[in-house]
Amino acid sequence: MSIYSSREIKNYWDDFSEKWIKYRKKRSYYWNSISKYCNYFIHPDCSILEVGCGQGDLLDSINGKDKTGIDFSPKMIEIGRNRYPHIQFHEMAAENITLDKKYDVIILSNIIGVLPDVESVFLQLAHVAHEKTRIIVTYYNRMWEPFIRFAEIIGVKRRSPRQNWLSSNDIQNLLYLSGFESYKENRSMLLPYYIPLISPFMNRFLSRLPLFNKMGLNQFVFARPIPQTISSKKLDQKYTTTVVIPARNETKNIEHAIARMPQFGKSIEIIFVEGNSTDDTWEAIKSVQEKYKSSHNIRIMQQDGKGKGDAVRKGFEHATGDILMILDADLTVPPEDLPKFYNAISAGKGEFINGVRLVYPMEKHAMRPLNTIGNHFFSKFFTYILERPIKDTLCGTKVMFRSDYQKLAANRKFFGEFDPFGDFDLLFGAYKLNLKIIDLPIRYRERKYGDTNISRFKHGIILLRMVTFATFKIKFW
Repeated sequence: MSIYSSREIKNYWDDFSEKWIKYRKKRSYYWNSISKYCNYFIHPDCSILEVGCGQGDLLDSINGKDKTGIDFSPKMIEIGRNRYPHIQFHEMAAENITLDKKYDVIILSNIIGVLPDVESVFLQLAHVAHEKTRIIVTYYNRMWEPFIRFAEIIGVKRRSPRQNWLSSNDIQNLLYLSGFESYKENRSMLLPYYIPLISPFMNRFLSRLPLFNKMGLNQFVFARPIPQTISSKKLDQKYTTTVVIPARNETKNIEHAIARMPQFGKSIEIIFVEGNSTDDTWEAIKSVQEKYKSSHNIRIMQQDGKGKGDAVRKGFEHATGDILMILDADLTVPPEDLPKFYNAISAGKGEFINGVRLVYPMEKHAMRPLNTIGNHFFSKFFTYILERPIKDTLCGTKVMFRSDYQKLAANRKFFGEFDPFGDFDLLFGAYKLNLKIIDLPIRYRERKYGDTNISRFKHGIILLRMVTFATFKIKFW
């Protein structure tokens, strides 16, 4: 714990306030890296609160339509108001937050080291957080303690009050005790000073690689409020759902998709999107809509482009449900499993529910050997780039809130639109939106009718291109 009192720490920052601009400018490479990383995950429409904002330099440099900063140093706040009049500043202790507003993102950047009681500050965040608030905590990697102390001794870094040297596990545990769950953590920066060519190589590439990443100076922990337990009866009445069923050459599966669809949630909208079939799939879809019109809300449409990804995008664009689901028309993911996805997302277990076929044993001919190898490869690769375990990337069933999808769609150009299936598009987009991604195991069934629409080699090359492109957009930007 810090050996300094709150008054002594306040005096330290008040005395430093006039020198801060010059000090930060000299070390802008380090501070800008934190702003850049946080900004990657912040949507422009978000409201932002920074606890321990100083003069507001980080707030000024990141996205957000509504920015608020609190700090207990009156001199820091006074200078900040003059420098950044578009930011709302409040002189306020982190241990006693009295704001009457809820924020989409709350940032604590390099402040927890000098807090006398970190848990008491984390507890305060509940007053200004709603159920979907993101908490971003940045702090020094504990491995750097001797280097930072040495830098202070030789005058490269200003001497600061004695620090709480917290590991990421310490931070996550304190967040949990305060009512927040961490869902992602990362480290970056091996060289905190700019040296042409050397610094960009070490910080943009080397620090993002396995093992080297553990040594990064800056550690980031992302958290959200722990979901409240809700009874299954209340969950059933909480959200409406749209199930999008892309269908190409699936005539004999169309009616089974409806007949086997269980009831769950407040209501279910089913959207069939037929795509360039060479059999009578479209006629089967129209027939099923007519046959079940009294018992099911079925909408039908034909896609304009090609590929499952295009069909899913069209279906999602026209969906009206609170929750969006994909069900492949080949029914290799059983419709009977859809309530599991609804329960997981409506209970707040995750915000992007990713179906996984590689946990339970599959039926004998459910997946060809080369497909299995490819799926395992992409699983390992995605676990690395998305910074959380991803067991299966190409399972057809993925679930998210429509409100989140609309933000994803608005930002789709960031990753491009050349994914033929839509799976990578959704996973990458969920990561960029800073959503909690959860794997949900299902039993993968053998196709009962027709042939797969997947070309192992042609589509595999496209997916490799996309994952390579996305790696640079996620890891090495």
